[in-house]
Amino acid sequence: MDCKDKILELRESTGMNRREFCTFFQIPYRTVTEWELGHRHAPEYVLRLLEYYIQHENLTQQPTAESEGAL
Repeated sequence: MDCKDKILELRESTGMNRREFCTFFQIPYRTVTEWELGHRHAPEYVLRLLEYYIQHENLTQQPTAESEGAL
C-alpha cells in the first residue's frame, strides 16, 4: 500500500474529516492534503506512529449499519 492510500485509510478509520484529523494530530492541513493527493510522501515512521496511536488509543470507529449500506 502506498503512502496516499495508507494515510487516507488511517484517517477514514478514525471517522474524522481531514481538518479534524490534522487538528487532533497537530499536522498541518496542507501536509496531509499533499500526502493524500500523492504529491508528497509521509515518512514510513510517521505512518507507523499514526497507526499505532490510532489502534492503542481506540480511535478507530466501528462501522455502523448505515455506513454499511444496510438501510
